[in-house]
Amino acid sequence: MNSPNQQKTDEHFMAEALRLAEKAAAFDEVPVGALVVMDGQVIGKGFNRCVSNNDPSAHAEIVALREAAVHHENFRLDGATLYVTLEPCLMCCGALLQARISRLAYGAREPRTGAVVSVHECLRAPGVDHHVAISEGILLNESAEILQQFFAMKRKG
Repeated sequence: MNSPNQQKTDEHFMAEALRLAEKAAAFDEVPVGALVVMDGQVIGKGFNRCVSNNDPSAHAEIVALREAAVHHENFRLDGATLYVTLEPCLMCCGALLQARISRLAYGAREPRTGAVVSVHECLRAPGVDHHVAISEGILLNESAEILQQFFAMKRKG
């Protein structure tokens, strides 16, 4: 169970990730935002840019991890927390394992491609030699709502 201070911190950073998700939606990208936080400081930010960059790997998590690694001058991000509005996919989970992210905090589950709990549990798979602490459901309603609104507009349009 998270302490009240941890919950407040998590909600603060997730609110910032949601603002990044709104930026993604403004670019007609699936609205997902991510932050990498180390020692209480944001060292990487990202939002989905797959369409804009013609890059299938430009998920919010990957963009944030890349920025954090440059900032940290090391691809290993031991001690960092990745905040993301949507449960990561297999590719993103692999990247956070490679980066040695210590904690993953996310908002909504992704029932089709979620690789943390929904479809796969790759962070806890046999043979995985790095442990990632997982917190889910942070600002869950807000994280789910931005996605629901985006896809409702797509269906209308």
